[in-house]
Amino acid sequence: MNKVAIAAIDLGKHSFHLHAQDDRGHELYRKKFTRVTLAQHLANLEPCTVVMEACGGAHFMAQEVAKLGHTPKLIAPHLVRPYVKSNKNDFADAEAICEAATRPTMRFVPPKNQAQQALAMLNSTRDSFIKDRTATANRIHAALLEVGISLAPGFKSIKELPARLEASSLSERFKILMKLHEHFNHLDEQVKTLDKDVESQAAEDDLAARLMTMPCVGPITSSALAAELGDGKQFKCGRNYAASIGLVPKQHSTGDKTVLLGISKRGDRNQRRLLIQCARVYLMQLERQRGWLADWVRQLLAHHHSNHVVCALANKMARIAWAIAAHHTEFDAGPAAMNT
Repeated sequence: MNKVAIAAIDLGKHSFHLHAQDDRGHELYRKKFTRVTLAQHLANLEPCTVVMEACGGAHFMAQEVAKLGHTPKLIAPHLVRPYVKSNKNDFADAEAICEAATRPTMRFVPPKNQAQQALAMLNSTRDSFIKDRTATANRIHAALLEVGISLAPGFKSIKELPARLEASSLSERFKILMKLHEHFNHLDEQVKTLDKDVESQAAEDDLAARLMTMPCVGPITSSALAAELGDGKQFKCGRNYAASIGLVPKQHSTGDKTVLLGISKRGDRNQRRLLIQCARVYLMQLERQRGWLADWVRQLLAHHHSNHVVCALANKMARIAWAIAAHHTEFDAGPAAMNT
């Protein structure tokens, strides 16, 4: 049997479908494995490239594959789909993954290590608790409105709920609203606890700590960027990183006519949102900012709308973040900022 050059795995919870090819792209075999038998099979293979879709469990599997001496590569699922030649089935998906991996211009997703996974999981859990807290508050406001009680907007008024219920003439059946109040308080405490966890983990993580040297970048943004950026080597330059998260103009050109629209908004929405927020805070504090970045922003504001400047600054901050990750450095505001 020829040596396996590329092994593509269609991942599942309990079953895994493997498609193997040689260095000429010819199929060698395809097999179905369980989690245990797949590990045994990969351990018996000579070192090769193992490709998977960047879906649930892919980063853990990439870590395990690397331990066995293979080279793991991950591809975004939407880049694999065009290579599926037939109807949807697991072996066809594995073959499509193998085909996509052989394209010289294919873009791969860098596997996360456990530290990056922990930061990403912490941030996603915090975001989910915040959404649940907001949904619970809205549910309380809506339920009270149905019985003629109107609370002021915001979370602060939710704390007044017990007193408002005591003063109302509602029957005992409506005391169920106190359950929603308890649930809201529980979620609020969880968010506060996770805020402290994010702050401590960001301080302990080397990259996140260096990203916080950027102006207006705090633990939440730095930990989210650190979880996705890693060493930054997956991008040739900071411009490519900014483009990957949709902070560049969307192009719609043909012939000699070049048309640039608003930002493309592609890629990770969370990273883009956080950088936009940091840029807005920077503009709000511009009077106190010094250095080359502040001078650049002031020049833009003299000729452009503030919303355009926010997007441009978010793009600049993304490129700075990539440089900090790729060159293992910190943000330098320049001598003008140090002298003030």
